[in-house]
Amino acid sequence: MKKLHLIIIALIILISIVGVFFLTGNSTPTGEGPSYNASALTNNLSVDMNNWQYDETNDIYYQIGLVYCMNPKDTAYESCGIYVPGKYFESSKNSNGTYSCKINENAKVGNYTSNSAPIVMPVNTPGYSACKAPTSYNAGEVKNYTDAGFIYLNAGCMGRDNAEAPDGVVDLKSAVTYYRFNGDVLPGDIEKIFTFGHSGGGAQSAIMGSSGNSELYTPYLENIGAAMVDKDGKVLSNAIAGAMCWCPITNLDTADSAYEWNMGQYVRNSNSFTGALSNDLAESYATYINQLNLKDPNGNVLKLEKSDDGIYTSGSYYDYMLTVTEESLNNFLNDTTFPYSPSSNRMGSIPSGGAPSGETPTGSTPSGEIPSGETPTGSAPNGEIQSENTNTNSSTSYQTAQDYIDYLNGNDTWIQYDEKTNTAKITSLEAFVKNCKNPSKSVAAFDDLNRSQAENGLFGLDANSSSHFDKDLRDLLNNNSKTYSKYANDSKDYAREYSNDLATKDSLNNTMETRVNMYNPMYYLCDYYDGAGSSDVAKYWRINTGIEQGDTSQCVDVNLYLAVLNKVGKDNVEFSTVWGQGHTQAERTGDSTGNFINWVNNCLN
Repeated sequence: MKKLHLIIIALIILISIVGVFFLTGNSTPTGEGPSYNASALTNNLSVDMNNWQYDETNDIYYQIGLVYCMNPKDTAYESCGIYVPGKYFESSKNSNGTYSCKINENAKVGNYTSNSAPIVMPVNTPGYSACKAPTSYNAGEVKNYTDAGFIYLNAGCMGRDNAEAPDGVVDLKSAVTYYRFNGDVLPGDIEKIFTFGHSGGGAQSAIMGSSGNSELYTPYLENIGAAMVDKDGKVLSNAIAGAMCWCPITNLDTADSAYEWNMGQYVRNSNSFTGALSNDLAESYATYINQLNLKDPNGNVLKLEKSDDGIYTSGSYYDYMLTVTEESLNNFLNDTTFPYSPSSNRMGSIPSGGAPSGETPTGSTPSGEIPSGETPTGSAPNGEIQSENTNTNSSTSYQTAQDYIDYLNGNDTWIQYDEKTNTAKITSLEAFVKNCKNPSKSVAAFDDLNRSQAENGLFGLDANSSSHFDKDLRDLLNNNSKTYSKYANDSKDYAREYSNDLATKDSLNNTMETRVNMYNPMYYLCDYYDGAGSSDVAKYWRINTGIEQGDTSQCVDVNLYLAVLNKVGKDNVEFSTVWGQGHTQAERTGDSTGNFINWVNNCLN
């Protein structure tokens, strides 16, 4: 009997090991190869401390062209620049004009010493595009940060136009471990690394913040020869301290259904194939929310309920979304001095050099408040949206808050305004969407039926292919094929194409589902997913979005915020949906660069 018990226990252990393998794919660290060879890493990835350039005017030492992995696919992308406040180094000038530097242990800039300074890392990847590493020096891109005592780590990375997921985040993680590998000679606190980005860059900043040390990334990091150990052979972490995310285009596993629940259901033409698909996606989103068990800031579980009007437009989740929208308007009324002109402050800056129109980004940092937002990553609506003008596209100046509210209301009072208290109530999400947040994308918003969205390219199997990736869409197309077949614009090929694409594996033998999970912050943050507890989540978060954007649903930002809130606590996360702004580095007041710097300072001091 005792022998039988031992056999049963052995079988249970074996089944558990096999189960973990299938859940995670081929992601178990091998602990072998160049990435774990301290000698090889030292020979290939050590920063040459005798090769610094110096900008005397702005007191900045810098090096560019630093390749951060041993087996790069393209050093034009997989390299970085490091920019250091001048006081952090003691130096001597070499005969060739470069400088030999060592850390000045007694230096202080702003709130920081050379040993306590944070390292900040821009993620300039609109539409999940590739980001070229810096090839020239521009003090204007870094001076605000170095003047604050920050060290600026500007890493290029591969993207959807020359690689596929998860390569972009793999590169960013490699840049993090590269800096830590050289932490014995470089200034700064290597445990205080903060990423910041907008749109696809905001998404990848969120992934960096949520997926720290996830074993799913290990084989990819090994593949490019990233530093997995330090010079003493001890394991290096790729987790970061904080993530700043403006308008993150993320949570791609449910982004299509969220888009239709939040916006599409109110404006699509239901008498069409894509209209019917939109309604089914909206209903699918309700199922997801009711299983997700998200909690509001007071700890209440949020749910959706069936409703007489609309698709699941009732319940605590709906009420919370309405409250967030209303709070955004009230913050705007509180922050704004009238007269007010929407065109004068609705857009913030984009990453300078960010080339939102498809040009390859230069890798430079977000800076300033130039009024030009990034071009949405999606295609134009396909004509199935019942057009309603978005009221806030106006250059008219409004003399008082009441004038502005009257303008928004038009002939239909959907905002109730109390002039005495300067507060407003919004009657419904439907009214808000129809007046201020029309969808800018067709069905499906991210996993396009014809594989034409940026995200389809992101999940291709190489730089030249695009793939479907949304399991919910695949299931709907297969399960509801008879219903959809009555519409003229349905294609029987869609179900087959989605099924085929989702069955593919990448070059490291990981499934599409695994790759989508790796690029989904919620996978690491929520107990609903198998990835909960499998990573080291950043302690500090700041998530800002322009409430009018049609690039993604409002739900994506809210869900990410609530998931982070329940993971790190209310004192460690800031969240704002900014009224009157769209797909931009949205800020209620001030500018994005200054507010980011202040936030990092508040986190650490």
